[in-house]
Amino acid sequence: MSLTLCGFAFSNYYNKVKLALLEKALPFNEEYVFPSDDPAFWAASPRGKIPFVRVGERTLCESQAIVEYLEDVYPTVPLYPSDPLQRAGCRSALHIMELYVELQMRRLYPVALFGLPTLPGLKDQVASDVKMGVDALKRAVKFGPYIGSETFGLADIAAACHLPLVRATSKKIYGEDVLAHFPGLDDYLQLIFQRPHVIAVERAQREDAERFMEAVRKKYAIA
Repeated sequence: MSLTLCGFAFSNYYNKVKLALLEKALPFNEEYVFPSDDPAFWAASPRGKIPFVRVGERTLCESQAIVEYLEDVYPTVPLYPSDPLQRAGCRSALHIMELYVELQMRRLYPVALFGLPTLPGLKDQVASDVKMGVDALKRAVKFGPYIGSETFGLADIAAACHLPLVRATSKKIYGEDVLAHFPGLDDYLQLIFQRPHVIAVERAQREDAERFMEAVRKKYAIA
């Protein structure tokens, strides 16, 4: 069944799905899609987000649902450990990373990327929330050498896509790296950023940056 990944390469969640597809060695197409008012877009992605995938004649949205689908349907190259407890541990680390670290820092992406004003007190609130999330992630994560496993998997894919963006945003907004004192993290990130697919996806993200910036400026009339 044909697979088409829809969205844009600057998105860390698009790249999460793309990396899963690449690591599983699955053939897929890419279709550039930017959020719009087109009813077809909202039919494919009910919350109006990217990425989504076309699976034959059907669509599937939400990055975690997509990668779990890929794991279920294409198990030949697994991206979770076989042991149920290890697998649950990787899922737990992934959720902590996304819900309590990346999602909290995401509230400041418009400030970091476009210099937009923010609500009073938001920076302090985000700093507090992200600190709690990072502290939780430190407690949840054990590198072995990958997150909770000897093999590269979905938790590592999430780390490759999200943590550099969290790090860069915190440096720009606060002048310091919220991940600076995370034991073993620098060596771990150096390890995963040597992987060919991670290198390729990161390069495509950089190359797409200007198109993304222009699309956002146009959509929201940012000078």
